[in-house]
Amino acid sequence: MNNKKNIAVVAGGFSGEYDISIQSAQTICDNIDPDKYNVFKIILSKEKWAEEKSGAEIDKNDFSITIEENKINFDLVFIGIHGTPGEDGKLQGYFDMLDIKYTSCNAVVSALSFNKIFCNRVVDFSDVAVAKSKHLFKDRDYTSDAILEKITLPAFVKPAEGGSSLATFKINEKEELLPAVLKAFDVAPQVMVEEFIAGGELTQGVYEQDGKIETLPITEIICTKEFFDYEAKYTPGITEEVTPAKIPTDLANRIGKISKMLYQDLYCKGIVRFDYIYNETEDKIYFLEVNTMPGMSDASIVPQQVRASGKTLREFYDNLITQSL
Repeated sequence: MNNKKNIAVVAGGFSGEYDISIQSAQTICDNIDPDKYNVFKIILSKEKWAEEKSGAEIDKNDFSITIEENKINFDLVFIGIHGTPGEDGKLQGYFDMLDIKYTSCNAVVSALSFNKIFCNRVVDFSDVAVAKSKHLFKDRDYTSDAILEKITLPAFVKPAEGGSSLATFKINEKEELLPAVLKAFDVAPQVMVEEFIAGGELTQGVYEQDGKIETLPITEIICTKEFFDYEAKYTPGITEEVTPAKIPTDLANRIGKISKMLYQDLYCKGIVRFDYIYNETEDKIYFLEVNTMPGMSDASIVPQQVRASGKTLREFYDNLITQSL
């Protein structure tokens, strides 16, 4: 084995975002400089954790693999898992205990940001607008009337923890509310009912370079469906993603300022993506959510933004690795 550092790119996971994660990890692997690093793609599932090419299983005692009697330890883990256990802090806590460096937010920040309602409460303290929401727990009582005391329809029902807009429903009538809540509870023990905010959806990647917080060009998401759900995110032609967004410079600057502030206030690390709704009538920017493990497939938003900024993905990932090491 040479003197290059060993990078494990972890993919897969235990959620409905498994396939998207595999695509993200492939893009990451394809764009890490092979002259600088030995790259190993590690696929995690509930059944086993193994290196893709050799099939060598991970020794979970120290997160190592053995290939042809050579034991390989990793200098850094590039986490490419969307959903649990890569985005909710579980893997980060495991790597912290093993003293292995990784590319994303720490365990506490990942766990907080993964729960949309808990995250919204913290963002609210930063004086950034958030939509009204109601937090429901599967093992506690709730009624339509109690929910609608706080929330005005239309509203969204979604798992409080999860991504890719899985099990997300737009509700226009009271009768639709409880059936949607029950469907959301099928995939998560906590559910969020969030008031609908009219406006355009804008999203921005943020990262750190040489000790300075940097923003990527903003993307505007123009969806032909009623909202940006799983189908709209991953089916070509349903959604137009315009990068850089064709918005006034003043609005772009305001969003960039909020993104940098939230990156700092939430103590983010690596690349994260902040999603917003801009309500033109109120001239107000509403925080929607933060993705601490944004999609990285070739068609994903962050790679689009990286290319629009004039960087290559190889340069961008090289910086993320350098910052993390």
